[in-house]
Amino acid sequence: MHPDPDVFARALDAAADSARSWLAALDERPIPPRAGIEDVKDALGRELADDATDAEAVVRDLAIAVEPGLMGMPSARFYGWVIGGTQPAALAADWLVSAWDQNTALRAVTPGVVAAEELAGEWIVDLLGLPAGSDVGFVTGATVANFTCLAAARDAVLRDVGWDASIQGLAGGPRVRVIVGEERHDTVDHAVRMLGLGAPVVVPADDQGRIDVAALEAELAVDHGPTIVVLQAGNLHSGAFDDFGPAIAAAHLAGAWVHVDGAFGLWAAASPRSRPLVAHVERADSWATDAHKTLSVPYDCGIAIVADPAALRAAMGMTATYLSRTASSDHADPHDRVPELSRRARGVPTYAALRAMGRDGVAALVDRLTDAAAALAAGLSRLPGVEVLGDVVFTQVCVARADDAATDAWADALRADGVAFASSSHWHGRSVLRFSVSNWGTDAAQAERTLGAAASALAQV
Repeated sequence: MHPDPDVFARALDAAADSARSWLAALDERPIPPRAGIEDVKDALGRELADDATDAEAVVRDLAIAVEPGLMGMPSARFYGWVIGGTQPAALAADWLVSAWDQNTALRAVTPGVVAAEELAGEWIVDLLGLPAGSDVGFVTGATVANFTCLAAARDAVLRDVGWDASIQGLAGGPRVRVIVGEERHDTVDHAVRMLGLGAPVVVPADDQGRIDVAALEAELAVDHGPTIVVLQAGNLHSGAFDDFGPAIAAAHLAGAWVHVDGAFGLWAAASPRSRPLVAHVERADSWATDAHKTLSVPYDCGIAIVADPAALRAAMGMTATYLSRTASSDHADPHDRVPELSRRARGVPTYAALRAMGRDGVAALVDRLTDAAAALAAGLSRLPGVEVLGDVVFTQVCVARADDAATDAWADALRADGVAFASSSHWHGRSVLRFSVSNWGTDAAQAERTLGAAASALAQV
């Protein structure tokens, strides 16, 4: 039985009402959740009823029960981990994606959403100054984007020495060495492990977290077998960027594939002001980033970019007699670029965000975030006993007090206050408080409110 259209209308109206209330309250709502998991389960109802429940009632009850357990992640004063907010056009487009309910695997079957995704991919490649014609796949996040790119890298470096992993597997084949900097993100190790490549070879990093190029060159000289080098655009703690020019040149001279993990930092290339941070990054072979970080589109949307489309399609592509494949070899199907066959059209909100901002708007967004980070760093450094760690070059600000206990107490007080949220971490042997400026709405005014909250929390401990 197909539902009456009015059922959809009432349920969607209920969702829209709740969404508007949630978004309107974000600016003043305390950021931490007010209810725990067990409380929310009680409110939702722990037993599945025998009888059906009206769709509108389900949606309204769901919103009421879950809202106290939500964290204000879309707030412009949320600096936890590296989590962006949601731009209006991207949010509305994401609702359309759910309503359209397209399985975005095949160009011939869902040309509408594939067209939007392909344009978004082309625009991203252009904005970031990457090689024209690079292949772009939309995945869940940076972890899977790294996985996807590194799968293409693994198979390519093995093919270069005469081993076809797609037919022969990995057992008995040449070892693939993956070289990383000491301060790479842990998701790189996760992706490498899932690819069956074991633990990466770690070379030192400097005090800002940048890979030591001389140490990289020395490691490359140890073994001339199949090699992948992973570089970083935006250190998790400092925001620092690897020195791409000499690092990529050294890796390519040794015959290695170069992948760049640029979950948030790759977007520096979209602004003339911050573009020098990623000078020569386009010389790499693959890149991973997130649209739901710096670009502020809804979860989830990671982006895998590979300069050689054939390498990506060889690693990710599949065939089946029941699939209506694209006739042209110039245009791969979406599923040939990602690990999934069934997936939502997650690239459509990215198209909407880019279309709404335009080229200048994306540059202005990146500049606004870096300016807010600089303002936070300057203001926090003026608080008594607070030290800003590292050079603040992009959107990450790490601070600490004289000892770990004092830092942790301040962090707890700030989060309990609820006006602003920053996440704790451990860096260079010290407890630190991390302010990751990733929300499109974070500007000078929001930075000033954050500094007021930080000063107030400091006075309480």
